[in-house]
Amino acid sequence: MSDRGVEVSVVLPAYDEADTIEGTVRTTLDALAAFLPEDSYEVVVAEDGCTDDTPAIAERLAAEDERVRHFHSDERLGRGGALNAAFRDARGDTLVYFDTDLATDMRHLEELVESVRSEGYDVATGSRWMPGRAAERPVRRGVPSKAFNLAVRGLLGSELRDHQCGFKAFSRDAFETLVDDVQDEHWFWDTEMLVRAQRRGLRVTEFAVDWTPKGDSKVDLVRDVFGMGSQILRCVWEFNVSPYANRRTGMLVGTLLSLTAFALMFVYVDVEAFVQAVSNADPVLVAAGAVVYLFSWPIRGLRYRDILAELGYRESVGFLTGAVFISQTGNLVIPARAGDAIRAYVVKARRGVPYTTGFASLAVERVFDLLTITVLAGGVLVALAVFAPSSVTELAATASGSGLSGQESAAVRQAVVVASVVGVLAVGAVVAIVVSARSESNYVRSIVEYTSDDSYVEYVASIVERFVGDVQRVAANGRAFAGIGGTSALIWTIDVATALLVFLAFGLDLPLPQLLAVGFFAVSVGNLAKVIPGPPGGIGIYEAAFAAIVSTLLPVGFATAVGVAIVDHIVKNVVTVAGGAVSMLSLNVSLTEAVEGADADEMVDGDSDAPAETSPVED
Repeated sequence: MSDRGVEVSVVLPAYDEADTIEGTVRTTLDALAAFLPEDSYEVVVAEDGCTDDTPAIAERLAAEDERVRHFHSDERLGRGGALNAAFRDARGDTLVYFDTDLATDMRHLEELVESVRSEGYDVATGSRWMPGRAAERPVRRGVPSKAFNLAVRGLLGSELRDHQCGFKAFSRDAFETLVDDVQDEHWFWDTEMLVRAQRRGLRVTEFAVDWTPKGDSKVDLVRDVFGMGSQILRCVWEFNVSPYANRRTGMLVGTLLSLTAFALMFVYVDVEAFVQAVSNADPVLVAAGAVVYLFSWPIRGLRYRDILAELGYRESVGFLTGAVFISQTGNLVIPARAGDAIRAYVVKARRGVPYTTGFASLAVERVFDLLTITVLAGGVLVALAVFAPSSVTELAATASGSGLSGQESAAVRQAVVVASVVGVLAVGAVVAIVVSARSESNYVRSIVEYTSDDSYVEYVASIVERFVGDVQRVAANGRAFAGIGGTSALIWTIDVATALLVFLAFGLDLPLPQLLAVGFFAVSVGNLAKVIPGPPGGIGIYEAAFAAIVSTLLPVGFATAVGVAIVDHIVKNVVTVAGGAVSMLSLNVSLTEAVEGADADEMVDGDSDAPAETSPVED
């Protein structure tokens, strides 16, 4: 038995509960007195950085009744954080908590307490989804709740039906065994405690309860998606991926990624059309195009180095070129350019760059790419309007699908629409970033707080603020902005030069100015078009946009233009895959390092465990 004979500690997590907390405490005391010996229990009001009169009421109740204690926090800890702190301070061997709105019928309190106190269970939890319960669950919360529990059961291997019912008890030994491993301090705390208890082999019981909803019943984007969803993914990684991630599996995954990327090039391209196109092209000039394109990759590494330098990290061009190769190879396999996330963990694993900074640097790079090709396409279009207005009329007719088959017409129209929308959004994004970077106002936190008043707000807002701040730092430095923009222009010029060599490989011996103009326009619009989420690598929509422009502005048939587009795209993808394979073998990034590496902020401050290659730049 614990100090002063206290066996059971009931913790009531409270945030701004001035209207109800006194009634909840008195109801709890009466319910406990009905089945426990006098002085064998306590009720702890764990007020979590309240802004109303809850602290004063809790202090008064504690002064009036020695069975009541007040646990105060000056700042918002989140539900899990408040429970952790209050349970550690509690005196009982059986630790209980339930929501202060008393949504769960209090007649179940004895079963909850005695499951741990006298029946020997390590953890007990009520369930709103077991047979025999009466739970009035609104549809707008019932459906998300069922989906959440299904995800936890399927992805995390739990055998329980309801993980979020606010009606739980732990033995002190079980709590102390689990608490140091539980990372979430907000609403996912309950779920993580239950899942880890089962994985540890502790005795867990779940029983049906009668439950009536009170208070909040709305879907909260910050809590339910960014908060709970991200925590499920974190646990999936920790439980199911991290234990098996090592250098050997990393090399195997890298090899499979490269082979898959290469195979997909021929899944999404008509092999017969490709063979026909290659047979009509000069192999020497096609190979020359591949060599020229290869030269753009160190420049990509140089640009990425400059972006990271603005964010406080100075790395070698060679390493960053490899990281870019790997992420671009991933983009050939994973739709919607989600392969970019691979680069974030590469620079985190090998150089300690925080994930927020890694994704911010990718956002900056992507914005510069889109802005550059938008400006290039727009520049050529303006030149055509001035010097060859009939060409613009022909382009408009082609964009409408005039003279093309049904399938070709649909592909071309889709490409034109997507390219136009993406171009406008790219320009708008740059303007917004530059303007906001020169403003002292911070709208991130106010926007996040407007969407939610949940305890996850601080956590989500801090991450988003850091991400936005990193993006703005690059935009605020005019010299860096211009330098990175110039590098981007050079990268895309080399991309166009590769396409021009493919033009020549097909025997299109036309005046160089004409080829340059068409090449810049076709490559720019094709790449804008393939930004749309679709097949890995965007193969198909790029060819449609490219071929439509080439066949309209040059004396080339649509079929030949498609052949040029296919060879141009395949050449670039082969270089990408080859570079990605070599980079994955040479860097051999371990997924374990990415997840379990030292904290990024400590690395930046010179932590002894930081990789030797990391060289933070002084602000």
